[in-house]
Amino acid sequence: MARYTEAVCKLCRREGKKLFLKGDKCYSEKCPFVRRSYAPGMHGQRRVKLTRYGVQLREKQTMKRMYGVLERQFRNYFERASKQRGVTAEILVKMVESRLDNVVYRMGFALSRAQARQLVRHGHFNVNGRKVSIPSYQVKPDDIIEVRENKRNSPIFKEILEVAKERQMPSWVEVDLDKFSGRFDHAPTLEEAALPINIRHVVELYSK
Repeated sequence: MARYTEAVCKLCRREGKKLFLKGDKCYSEKCPFVRRSYAPGMHGQRRVKLTRYGVQLREKQTMKRMYGVLERQFRNYFERASKQRGVTAEILVKMVESRLDNVVYRMGFALSRAQARQLVRHGHFNVNGRKVSIPSYQVKPDDIIEVRENKRNSPIFKEILEVAKERQMPSWVEVDLDKFSGRFDHAPTLEEAALPINIRHVVELYSK
C-alpha cells in the first residue's frame, strides 16, 4: 500500500498549522513548525494569496494528512457521507473519527495517529474481545478497545501510557489506562472534534 515516507513535519509547514503528526515532539520546542512556520522549499517564505479553490484544496489536504488517509479512500468517505441523511460535513468527521487507528490515538494508546496505525496493523488491539488489525475498521458506539494482554508489557506501551496520563481525554471516549482499555461512547460532533479545519471547504471541493 502506498504511504508517505518523507519528513512529516514538512506537511505541517506546508499547511501552515500543526497537524500533530509526530506525537510528543509536536508539543516541545523542538517542533520544526515552531521554528519555521512557513512552507518548505526555497520559496516557502513568499506570501501567496490563494484562490477560493486553493483554500478548499489546502483544507482537504490538511484533513487527509491529519488522518493519514490517501486520496481514493478519503473520497470514498465523502461519497458515503454525501449519500446519508444529515449534514455531510458532520457525517464525514464522524466517519474518520470512528476509524480504529484514530480511536486508539484519541484514547491515548498511541502518541500519534501514524503510531496508532502501525500498532493496529501489528495486532496490538482487541475490539470487543477479538483481535482487529485493520486501521480503517469503523468503531461503533459502546465498542470496547483494549491492548491485547500479551502486548501490555511491551516497553513501548510503558512510554505511551506515561504520556497519556498527562493528556486530557476527549469527552466521547472513556478510558481506564490501568486496565489498558477504553470504551467508544459515540462518534464526535463537529464541535466536539474541534478540528483546525473548515470542513465546509472540503465538502464544497468534492461537491463540484
